[in-house]
Order: sequence, then C-alpha cells, then structure tokens
Amino acid sequence: MNSDNTYRDQLATLNKKGKRRWVYAKQPKGRLYTYRNLVSYFLLTILFVTPFIKLNGDPLILLNVIERKFILFGVHFWPQDFHIFLFSMITLFVFIVLFTVSYGRIWCGWACPQTVFLEFIFRRIEYLIEGTPQQQRKLNAQSMNAEKFVKKTSKHTVFYLICLAISSTFLSYIRGVDFVMDLWQNPSGNSVLFVALLFFSVVMYLVFSRLREQVCAMICPYGRLQGVLLDSNTIVVAYDYKRGEERAPLEAGEDRDAENKGDCIDCYDCVDVCPTGIDVRDGTQLECINCTACIDACNSVMVWQGKPKGLIRFDSEKNIAEGIKKKWPARKIAYTSVLAVLLCVVIGLFASRNDLETIILRTPGLMYQEPSEGIISNMYSFKIVNKTTEDLPVSFKILDKKGEIQIIGETFNAAASSIHEGTFFAKLPKKTVLTDKTQIQIGVFAKERLIEIVDLTFVGPN
Repeated sequence: MNSDNTYRDQLATLNKKGKRRWVYAKQPKGRLYTYRNLVSYFLLTILFVTPFIKLNGDPLILLNVIERKFILFGVHFWPQDFHIFLFSMITLFVFIVLFTVSYGRIWCGWACPQTVFLEFIFRRIEYLIEGTPQQQRKLNAQSMNAEKFVKKTSKHTVFYLICLAISSTFLSYIRGVDFVMDLWQNPSGNSVLFVALLFFSVVMYLVFSRLREQVCAMICPYGRLQGVLLDSNTIVVAYDYKRGEERAPLEAGEDRDAENKGDCIDCYDCVDVCPTGIDVRDGTQLECINCTACIDACNSVMVWQGKPKGLIRFDSEKNIAEGIKKKWPARKIAYTSVLAVLLCVVIGLFASRNDLETIILRTPGLMYQEPSEGIISNMYSFKIVNKTTEDLPVSFKILDKKGEIQIIGETFNAAASSIHEGTFFAKLPKKTVLTDKTQIQIGVFAKERLIEIVDLTFVGPN
C-alpha cells in the first residue's frame, strides 16, 4: 500500500499546486474488456436506433417534458400517471443506493453514458488519429507543425460532429426524430432550439475533449456520494495487498518467496490502463469507477509470471483483510431482495395502468329530479382521459342496482390521446331509493369491456 497516503488528500489527476495532470490511458485488453465492449455496443445501438423505431405511428420512446407528452414502448402516459413516475423515481433512487452499497460503482464503469461515450467512442478516435498514449504525449509536447495541426484539427472536428449527433439523438427522445430531421433541414424555422442544440453540443464537446474523468470525480453527484454509500462489505475492484505486498520489480532468477516479496512486480500496468489515473493498489478511491481495466492488465501479468489470476479482482475490503473467499452476507441478500421487490412493484404499476381514466362527480348545487312517475334521477359530470392512440366508444352502466344511464347528447367516442368531458343522468326506480344518500356503482365500458368501477352517491328524498 502507498505509505505517504497522498492519494487521500488530492486527486490523482492534480498535482500539489492543483494543476491538471492529463491522463494518457492505455487501451485495455482482456476478457472483462471484451465484455465491456459488448455491453457498450449494445447500449450505443439502443441509444441511436430507438428514436427511429415507431409503433402505431408514434415513437417507441418519447419524453416530451415541454408538451407533457410521454410514450414508453408504445404506451402513452399522461400527467394523471404522475404517481407512477413519482414512485419510479423513488424506486430508482433507492435502487441506486442499495445497488451501490452491495455492488459498488458497476454502473459507472459499464453503463454510464459518460464512460461509454468517452472510452468506446472518443478515446477510440484519439487512438486512431493520434496513436498510442506515448505518441499522444509526444504530440502534445512538440511545438505546432503541420502534422500536429492536421491531427488536432481532425480529432476535434470529429469530436464535435459526434457531439452534434449525440445531442440530436437526445433531442429525438424529447421531440421525436421527425422533428429533429425537420430542424436540421430548416434551422430558421426554430432558430432558438437550433442554437440551443448547437450550444449543448459545445458543452458536450468540452466534456469529452477537456473535462473527461474530472466529471466523474468532481461533478457527478453519484460519484461524490460514493464515499458515504460504500463500506467494507461492498464488492469493489480491489487489490489483494496480502498477496501482493511487499511489491518489488521482478528480477531474473530470484526466489520471491524466500525474499519475502509479493506477487506484485510493480509494473504499473494497472495504472497505465486506468482512465481516471489512479493506482488501485492504494485502496478504494473516489475516482475509481470499477471499469475493471486494471483487472485485465494485472491478470495478463500474472499469467505471464505463471501466478494465479485475481491479484486485482472484484471483492470486498473485509474479505481481503480477513483472507477469505467471496461470500454473500445476509445484509447483501436482503438488499438484493428489496431491489427485486421494488422492481416488481414498478412493473406491476405499469402493468395495472388503465388505458382510460375516468372522473365522475355529482353536479354541485342540484338536488334529485323526478323526470317521470316512479323514477328519480341525479345529474353527474364526467371527464374521461383516453391514453391510447385510438378512438374508443365509451358507455356507462349502473352495476349494483336496476337503473339506466342517459348521456346528455349523442353516444360518443373518446378521441385518441385526448380528454372528453360530458354529463349524464343516472336514473333509479323510486322504490329502490330508501335513503337520502344511496351508494351506487357505475361501470365504465370501452368496446363493451369493463375498464373501471366508480362508487358514487345518489341523492334521493328523505
């Protein structure tokens, strides 16, 4: 372990004067990096393809906050569904906390857009144009010449064009891909939004060309919360210091066991591949995003030495300190169970959501009416929210008593994705109204299918 503990009071990417140390990360190789490639390609494919997928003429996913129009997998959500959104956000927050306490920052290293974009798009372009980290360092150190000008201009031009593409994709999730394509064809038609798109692209360009890992360490709130969410039982990317120390360079013909040397040969491969510039051997640090690049690098060195893999691995601080194999404590099992229950509840809320939402209220200020002998009626106002993409014929029926519903006006269809308001009379035989307030049940039917049951009060004579 690092004896001076400097990593505890300053970031790895800053020197003692607070000046930025640029990270020239070596491209990892190994089994886990291959898995990360597959995950990243899958996520990027979903991100860029989903806006072009339509269902019944509507986007598969639309999150139009401005016009309060939300579509998820072809299902329209209205402001009346806010309780589902609220519970989903609470569940997401609890999920993040419990998941991080149990499994560390797997999200940061494997699925976070910041990491996926930086490591699998922008850094790849940097390797392609400027070369290896050593070549990049040399290029930055030399004075401006034709080679440097061409490479730097090419890289940053490609960077910004990609940022424009990503920004346009994000906007497609808000306004729809057709709107974005029209915006690019006719920017003057909505110049304010087009300028905002260009500005957001500039901000994104600065993030991936300059800020980079500083976002994870100093800007992202999830990264800042890591310190209070992790404990000694959390599974993190950890260095087995009991096996690795005392670290020392490998010498020909030496007997490391006899000389009390650990398996770590101090090659710094784990540091060279780290995208945030830290030394994982110093212990769990704020900048670590659990990307597992150091695991692949260390495993390749262990194989080369003929040593067992896993000097750097997924494990908890407690397991390493006690020298035991990974195990699942009761608390972690409980947290995982809570996560599963929360996900099931959210799925249940979405599954039980009605396509029609009905509000029926007795018209205020009116008593009962007697339209004919032996019949008593009450007037009710209704509001129907049709959340589907088709017109639905709606009807009302009294379920628990003999009676009829008379809608004022003609039989109507609730128009697609709209709100329909109206009035109806509920009529009951006078002999069945025994009190001044009788409870009745009104069934709301769409296409002859019972959608909702509404309990109402029917006012009669004393």
